[in-house]
Amino acid sequence: MSSPTSGAVLAVTGTSTDVGKTIVTAALAVSAQALGADVAVCKPVQTGVAPGEAGDLATIVALAGHLTTVECARYPEPLAPETAARRAGLPSVDRADIAAAVDALTMTHELTLVEGAGGVMVRLAPSLTIADVAADTQAGVVVVVQPGLGALNHAELTVDALRARGLRPAGLVIGWWPADPDLAMRCNRDDLPRLTGVPVVGVIPSGASALDATHFRAAAPGWLDAHWLRTELSQSGQTLNNIKQGVLS
Repeated sequence: MSSPTSGAVLAVTGTSTDVGKTIVTAALAVSAQALGADVAVCKPVQTGVAPGEAGDLATIVALAGHLTTVECARYPEPLAPETAARRAGLPSVDRADIAAAVDALTMTHELTLVEGAGGVMVRLAPSLTIADVAADTQAGVVVVVQPGLGALNHAELTVDALRARGLRPAGLVIGWWPADPDLAMRCNRDDLPRLTGVPVVGVIPSGASALDATHFRAAAPGWLDAHWLRTELSQSGQTLNNIKQGVLS
């Protein structure tokens, strides 16, 4: 089995905050592992946690199991990273440091996931967004959307912003889906790919974050389109023969 010269990179952003990016990142990690890929996760900036406290990477590891993880910077207040850094009197995260961290991970992992903060235009530093990180690392961008009213507008704006930067929206993932979706949610599930031109490649059920690790790892591959994920992995230069043959959705 040959190794790719560098692995695939997927940046995970959202249409806003609290749409489920961390749980989607964990589900992507589990699903890629189920296909035989070695996965790493980078969190360029973590806010809202003190030094030594568990952040989003700890949540992902708790759900997905052992992963290589890198956090580039953290700030104590739960604010946009640029603002949090300024208020804490700390230097903003360095763009080159993020790119170097992701590049290093791609040399030893088939898939590197990069979880952003908030939406695609949230400032990680004064002149830095997750779109810049995606451009620097040649990442496809997974957009996590909420299912209800407002989802269509937010998704279209996010996708348009990515395309305006010459970036590739790799897929939409609905970050939480209730057991009894309302009319708007049911319509949105059909309308999101039609209006954005980007497929819905995953739907995460409500309550996924409360599952224990065993149940999360068993269920997560069924929430995402395995054929789509296999294709994303293959785009790194790694052949499909390097990925375990799984059940394609």
